[in-house]
Amino acid sequence: MKDLESEFERMVRENRSTIYTVCYMFSNDQDEVADLFQEVLINLWKSLPSFEERGDVRSWIYRVSLNVCISLDRKKRRNKTVPLTMDIDPYEEAETNQNSHQMEMLRQRIARLGQFDRAIILLWLENMTYEEIAAVMGITVKNVSVRLYRIKEELKNMSNQ
Repeated sequence: MKDLESEFERMVRENRSTIYTVCYMFSNDQDEVADLFQEVLINLWKSLPSFEERGDVRSWIYRVSLNVCISLDRKKRRNKTVPLTMDIDPYEEAETNQNSHQMEMLRQRIARLGQFDRAIILLWLENMTYEEIAAVMGITVKNVSVRLYRIKEELKNMSNQ
């Protein structure tokens, strides 16, 4: 059991930015991102004994992270809630930097994509190869290529409204 715990801690430590990036792409609320992150960790822990090191750890972590975020996003969309408002905008400071502003605009556009397309563009932005994206998403490399082209065109044609 100790070996399993130490292996899990090592995997999380090495891949925490990957998990955080996936969670961030599914929410712009820091508390919700933290909740998503925690749910991903719980699911990774539960499925760790069945992971047999036969595949790439990073791809497995992406797959689990995406599945958790997509599932929770679906539940959230079904159960509409009224958010509490605060007088503090945690993203206000980030908008003073032009690069941060552009990144936020891109994040807003990506958030408007469908879940599957959002996952594909996220993996591409993480510099994964088409082969790696295909393995994570369970589609062909050709399908990745076609979908990425269409997603990029859709993002170009969007306005930030």
